[in-house]
Amino acid sequence: MTEAVPFRAQLKTIDDLRGPAGRLEAILNTGTDDALYAAVVAHPHPLGGGTMHNKVVYHAAKAFSSFGLPVLRFNFRGTGLSEGVHDDGRGEVSDVRAALDWMDARYGLPLLFAGFSFGSNVGLRACCGDARVRGLVGLGLPVRAEGRDYSYRFLPGCGSVPKLFISGDHDEFSPRGALEAELVAASEPKQIVWVAGADHFFAGTADSPSSKLEVMNAAMRSWIAKEFGLGSELGPGA
Repeated sequence: MTEAVPFRAQLKTIDDLRGPAGRLEAILNTGTDDALYAAVVAHPHPLGGGTMHNKVVYHAAKAFSSFGLPVLRFNFRGTGLSEGVHDDGRGEVSDVRAALDWMDARYGLPLLFAGFSFGSNVGLRACCGDARVRGLVGLGLPVRAEGRDYSYRFLPGCGSVPKLFISGDHDEFSPRGALEAELVAASEPKQIVWVAGADHFFAGTADSPSSKLEVMNAAMRSWIAKEFGLGSELGPGA
């Protein structure tokens, strides 16, 4: 009997993703032909070194691709080879919308979104109210980071779309009480997961030094399977 071969997504460089500021550097993790959803993942603050190659972004994309979903990662304007200049989270909302438009045009599938830190705040603002987006994941939502304050007054506008929020219980940019106060306004259904012994980057703490990225990844996979009926993972997506 022939053994099943685990699914592995292929990586493709995307050359035709353009936002208002110009071309956006992007990578596509291809999915299976029968994928029911497509996903977009956004990276943390570029002024802090954030890019689409960030470890948290990679593990978020891996969670989606483990179900055979096509996943797009991209660099915000002024990051890596993306054209334009950083716009303090204003123009970056349009960059996320450009990524959603690209995936919609290519696949015509319902969309899921995940963002990390700055990318979560910007991406949730872009996605809330967009009927194409059926699921939202905020990883390490920042409340105050390096002098920047982040607002989540827009969350009620996200409606009945399933929402998952994952943060470390030692997140230096998002103390538990402060974030929980912000998330009260988010409508149901929503799930909040606190990863024990994890900092903002889902790295370990002095008392629990091991990386918590796999814990974050597992929480995402469990939520995806439950909320979207994708109960059979296909293997270790790339």
